[in-house]
Amino acid sequence: MYPPSEAARRSGFSLDTLRYYEKIGLLSGIGRTSGGRRVFTDEDLSWLLVYRCLRDTGMPIAEMCRYAELSRAGEHTIGARQELLEQHAARVEEQLTLLQRQYDHLREKIRFYQGITAAGGSGPG
Repeated sequence: MYPPSEAARRSGFSLDTLRYYEKIGLLSGIGRTSGGRRVFTDEDLSWLLVYRCLRDTGMPIAEMCRYAELSRAGEHTIGARQELLEQHAARVEEQLTLLQRQYDHLREKIRFYQGITAAGGSGPG
């Protein structure tokens, strides 16, 4: 069992985000101490790692909630979960392709300026 501060540290989410995720149902059944303080289990931390991946790759909260809902509904939703993740992965792949093109452009521009600097001149921005 982990106090909220430790769950936040391990997951990389803020305490406010943990509270928000519990409020909207991404985290369900969070335990409480006899004093009413929240405590997180290893299973809760596993969910948080999944949410970290989904959030960091740009999945909207509504889709994250749908994924959690499907997961809690049982094994008969495996196909729907897989489809949701495949659609998200396709969007991530598109974003990666765009970022690679933009990165390549930046590197080209840097090489351009390195050439100018080495030659001691200036050129168009």
